[in-house]
Amino acid sequence: MAGVLNLPPAPISQPILRPNSAKIYNRILFVKSMAQSSDSSNSSSTSVSTKLESSFSAPENFKAPKPKPFTPRSDRIFDILSASLALIFRLGTGALVSGYSASFVSEKEVPSDQYALGIAGFKVKESSKLGPRPEKRIEIYEFESCPFCRKVREIVAILDLDVLYYPCPRNGPNFRPKVQQMGGKQQFPYMVDPNTGAAMYESDAIIKYLVGKYGDGNVPLMLSLGLFTTLTEGFAMIGRLGKGSSYRPSKLPPKPLEIWAYEPSPFCKVVREVLVELELPHILHSCARGSPKRQALYDKVGHFQVPYLEDPNTGVQMFESADIVDYIQATYAR
Repeated sequence: MAGVLNLPPAPISQPILRPNSAKIYNRILFVKSMAQSSDSSNSSSTSVSTKLESSFSAPENFKAPKPKPFTPRSDRIFDILSASLALIFRLGTGALVSGYSASFVSEKEVPSDQYALGIAGFKVKESSKLGPRPEKRIEIYEFESCPFCRKVREIVAILDLDVLYYPCPRNGPNFRPKVQQMGGKQQFPYMVDPNTGAAMYESDAIIKYLVGKYGDGNVPLMLSLGLFTTLTEGFAMIGRLGKGSSYRPSKLPPKPLEIWAYEPSPFCKVVREVLVELELPHILHSCARGSPKRQALYDKVGHFQVPYLEDPNTGVQMFESADIVDYIQATYAR
């Protein structure tokens, strides 16, 4: 599978302790580094410089759409269906947070200002048992169509972590070279934890580290089956035909976008794909079932639905995956 991805195989990595590894977003974006070209063993050294655009605005006459739960736009139905294959191959891994439990209660037992899923006159009360919360956001360098990266995104959802993602699509000029500079090679995923100074490659090592620091220490079954896990991760992305893997020219904003989402959702998937292709850093607020951030978003905007996008560069806040994709492309694609 690594060969298909043009990623050289490497031994399991040990954490690389880097006490000063925490970088604020703008400082990372201004870095200049010498790096090897990403997908060729005979690549030559190139100089890399990241250029930030100074200002952004929403598209002309833009108006955020009203949320329409579970209603894909007619021209995006195929995208949602093909992204839904992952639910079958991965058995919904990442849809529930750690220690998830649920019970059915009468609608009268749930206050009107409390988020709860309604089913046939009942409400579903959900809870979870989360581990310690990191004070600073973990940083992960990865891209959508990589099965090893998907494994890490699934554990992020299960542990209910907020992560600052730096997309590294093929031929991406900004963050692939940054990984080369920090870790010595362009291999993905690559994680940096500014809370401990740890940095590492290898999906299994990252998963083990995250459940040890921010979970109960146990790797979920569907992420612990070796080759079977990797194969099903790959099969899960067949329907998307490589979406989210190759760079498209874009304008890099001064602040990362913020998105409320979780890995198994097909509606969230199509948004993540365009964020990666345009190499747009984004803070992902994980909110799988049982996440307390579902209530937080409900309190924030009076409704819960994902994906939900906040763009601090333009002030836009919006629901609806198809419209979010259109907005991102209109604002940031060159």
